[in-house]
Amino acid sequence: MKLLSVAIPCYNSEAYMGRCIDSLLAGGDEVEILIVDDGSTKDRTAEIADEYEQKYPGICRAFHQENGGHGEAVNTGLKNAQGIFFKVVDSDDWVDGEAYEEVLRTLRRFVYGNQTLDMLVCNFVYEKQGAKQKRVMNYRTAIPKNQTITWDEVKVFMLGQYILMHSVIYRTELLHQCDLKLPKHTFYVDNIFVYQPLPYVKTLYYLDVNFYRYFIGREDQSVNEAVMIGRIDQQIQVTKLMLDCHDLGKIPSRKLRHYMVRYLEIMMVISSILAIRSGSEENMEKKKELWQYVQKKNFLLYLRLRFGFLGQGMNLPGKSGRTVSIAGYKISQKFFGFN
Repeated sequence: MKLLSVAIPCYNSEAYMGRCIDSLLAGGDEVEILIVDDGSTKDRTAEIADEYEQKYPGICRAFHQENGGHGEAVNTGLKNAQGIFFKVVDSDDWVDGEAYEEVLRTLRRFVYGNQTLDMLVCNFVYEKQGAKQKRVMNYRTAIPKNQTITWDEVKVFMLGQYILMHSVIYRTELLHQCDLKLPKHTFYVDNIFVYQPLPYVKTLYYLDVNFYRYFIGREDQSVNEAVMIGRIDQQIQVTKLMLDCHDLGKIPSRKLRHYMVRYLEIMMVISSILAIRSGSEENMEKKKELWQYVQKKNFLLYLRLRFGFLGQGMNLPGKSGRTVSIAGYKISQKFFGFN
């Protein structure tokens, strides 16, 4: 059994997948690198995956499947994972070498110690193309560092301070226990990957190192704003799946429940601002339908989301209201460093 399994979803990734894989090879025999070719047709992705498997037997494993999207590639990685812990690294991203050593050292300590670790959280860095300064997403104000804690011991997560797929490593068996299976042919499922297992997490540990390097800025990237607007239906679908995922009233930890509500809040904000930014009345109807979906699903949750500060900001009336919403969004773009 391996210490860590790392799944790398690859789709026409010839230009950058090598950097990603090479950064993970430093883990040696303790780490297995699961390279999932998601039906690539336009380049040598499939051949490169096979070359790594042949060159690094026992470390790199190549999987080839019909195109099923990012979520299905993650599903394939998880289904074949032999590691005690599981991580997803996108093929255009990479990990920092020194931080990687710290991560493996920490995981190793739990495996050979007497405590079970469900979730390890690390920092990630926005490697935004053309940016002079790299913004680091850290959790120093939210999670006590270098301590094994429960949800009841977390502090307050600030606005924009969310645990994303880039920052999390889960215990593999926990992901099976929560029956995690991401939908096919759908973008933005990384939110489900993080959100669905949260109530199953009993112990977490924050390692304050800048581990994951999140490349952002390609025109065809799924988080490019124009691309996201074109895929607003998928963003809304993922948001609904997350709303359906758990009955938050049954979450015993008040702090975890609060955090999960905040996560849903940001998902609603993203769907809403994309509709507003599109300038399309059709998309504005989709936004309206989404808020109605929440209202019917859970009225108390609807009140919390709709009449919170962010919810009100996304539902200001008229063209002037939309202008104010967009202005607030642009300020957030500059502050948080996303596309």
